Order: sequence, then structure tokens, then C-alpha cells
Amino acid sequence: MAFVWDQIRTGAWLTAARMRDYATILLIIYAAAVVLWIALADGMVDRNNKPIGTDFSNVYAAGKLTLSGKAAAAYDWQIEHAVEKATFGGRDVPFYGWHYPPIFLVVAAVLALLPYGWALALWMAATLPAYLMTIRAIVPRRMAMIIALAYPAVFINFGHGQNGFISAALLGSSLLLLDSRPILSGILIGFLAYKPQFGLLIPIVLMATGRWAVIAAAGMTVIALCAATAAAFGSKVWLAFLDSTALTREIVLEAGSTGWERIQSIFSAVRMWGGTIEMAYAAQCALTLTVAVALVWVSRSKSSSHLKSAALAASTLIATPYVLDYDLMILGIALAFFARHCLEHGFHDYEISTLSFVWTAPLLSRLAGSLADVPLGLMAQVMLFAAVLLRAYRDVRAPQPAAAWQTPMLHLHGRELRNAE
Repeated sequence: MAFVWDQIRTGAWLTAARMRDYATILLIIYAAAVVLWIALADGMVDRNNKPIGTDFSNVYAAGKLTLSGKAAAAYDWQIEHAVEKATFGGRDVPFYGWHYPPIFLVVAAVLALLPYGWALALWMAATLPAYLMTIRAIVPRRMAMIIALAYPAVFINFGHGQNGFISAALLGSSLLLLDSRPILSGILIGFLAYKPQFGLLIPIVLMATGRWAVIAAAGMTVIALCAATAAAFGSKVWLAFLDSTALTREIVLEAGSTGWERIQSIFSAVRMWGGTIEMAYAAQCALTLTVAVALVWVSRSKSSSHLKSAALAASTLIATPYVLDYDLMILGIALAFFARHCLEHGFHDYEISTLSFVWTAPLLSRLAGSLADVPLGLMAQVMLFAAVLLRAYRDVRAPQPAAAWQTPMLHLHGRELRNAE
């Protein structure tokens, strides 16, 4: 038992060969699952009568309505569902609601110019490389690519035809450019406004660190996107969106029609455990405020930019009550920044095992929630954020010189960890 615990503490169990093998095995399983899923489908509808790409059906239907000059109708759930069913030959497929701000309708309309299957393939083919290139920029190691590709949230995002790849790429790239190209960084943050629930803490950090150029660029980008959308589709589309938010909040978030096991927030966890809506909001507010205070501290501290970026990426998810398992793609960005810091400065006790748990969590989060009411995705977010804070605190108190980036070995408390190459 002592040996096992020591392996967990040191992380010696996770060799480069094991990382490569585990990632390869998962990639083979993913590929086989996708091939089998499509092979057994009836056209673009699977054996469970769900569209291939499930959630992508709402993007495609909204795009069709936009192309027909009825953009505002995407927020009418009956009309949206009717178009979704028409897309699949009148099949009575489940309803997948369109909840995005109108600025995302432009993307939906472009994709809807193609047949459904080709549109889904294009969406995945265009956004996956953006995520992978962002990871490569954060951690310039060959092994990083296979680990990033095998990250379980990637498979979830594929299965739902979702936008996690582009969300991760936008946030990760903006953090990479925060100091070197603040205007471009702000523009990328502005584009992330298509998922407004992830913008709760970003402005606080930018103001706390005096990044006024980034704030200005982000603000102007959002204003420009909103104005362009209103000019293209009419002001009614924004009124329709605002009217729909109440229904989205009441049915999807508060009533949990999506499924508590899919929403990875403390709000969902409290509701899953039988708590009232008021209790869930209270827990969410308490956690968000706590994380905000800690985030401001680390952002203003003398810790490395990689730790600050990891903290912001992780807190982006923790702070919102509306975060689904495919959104854990953003957690992959936090993992990458934290790993980069540790590779440069050496790993502390339990950090390797913590990273491994967080990386694996999306694979089991839905199962753990549905079978045991365990919010595994939320636990992973909080665990990683806490690990980043602890590392920042230790490094600020006793800063360590960076290890040479190209050296073949990292020395850690007298132990050796072979770099993942």
C-alpha cells in the first residue's frame, strides 16, 4: 500500500511510454466507436433516433432559417424543431434548442449552405486543428499532440458536433497573446462572446491587471459583432434571443432537461442532489465569488504567466452554472498551461497524478453523474484550479529557476522524470 501511495505522490507510475500507449488505445477506441456509430445509422440518424452529431442539428436548422430570411425564428422552439425534423426527412428526432446569441448565426448560415453531413464534417475539420495548434503553441512537444487529441472531451465534442474546439482555441490563443499582442488578444476574447456564460471572470482579471488595450479591443469587437448582426438580420433577432433566455434558464438550467449528469457546475450538482433552485444559485454564487478572489490574487502575483493562464482557463468553467461536458475542452487549455509550467520548473508532489485525473475526468463524468450522482467534471475543475493556486503560492514564496526547456531529464526533489517526447 505504501508503494502504491508513493507512486501516486511522485507520479512515477506515469512514464512517457504509458502516456503514449494510453492515448493510442483511447484514440483507437474513439475511431472504432465513430465508425460503428455511423455504420449502424439510418442515413444521418443513429439507432437511438438521434441525429449524427446530435447538437449540431440545432446549428444547421438555425442556419437554414437564417438563409431563408427568418433568423429570429431560430429562437422559436417549435419552428426550430420543425426544421430539425425536416432536415432528417421528417423523422421525429429529439429537439436540440438554439441558445446562442445572434452573432453565431453567421457561422450557422455558412454551414447550412452544405448538406447536413458535409456541414458537420466541415465544422469538425475546421475547428479541431485550431484547438490542436493552440495546444502546440502552449506545449511545443510532439507528445503533446497525441495527448491533446486523445483527451476525452475531444470525443465528447465530436459526438455532439459541438463548438468546444473553437472555444478552447479562442481562449487559449487570447491568453498566449495577452502580453505580446494585446489588441489581437482582445479581438479573440470578443469572438468568444458567442458563449457569454464564459465571460464572467475575464473582464475582472483584465481590469485587475490593468490590461486596458485588451479590454478596449474586446469591447469594440463585441459591439461590432452585435451591430453587424443587427444590420444583417434586423433588431428583432436580438429581441428574440433575449426573450428566449428566460425559457433556456428555466427549462434547460433550472429544471435540468439536458440532464444533471451533463452539466458540470456546482449549480447542477446541488440540483442533482435534490437541492432547491435557491440553494443551487447560492452555492454557485459562493463558489464563483471565492474563485474570483483567488483568481485576482494569482493574476496580480509574481507567478508565471502560464500559471495565471491556467487559473483563468479553469475558473472560466467553474464560475458559470451553465457548463456542459463538451465545454471541458477549455479545461484542456488549463491543463496545457499548467503542464508547461511544471515541465519548465519541475513537478511537485501529487501534481502528475492530479493532471492525470483531470485529463481522464471527462471520459467518466457523465457516467459518474448518472449512476452515482458524483459531479466528476466539477471535481476536476476545482481540483485543477486548487493545484494551480497552490503551485503559484509556493512559487511566489520560494521561486525556482526554470529548468532548461530542451534538457532530456527534469529533476524533482531528487527524483527524475523523463520528459514526454
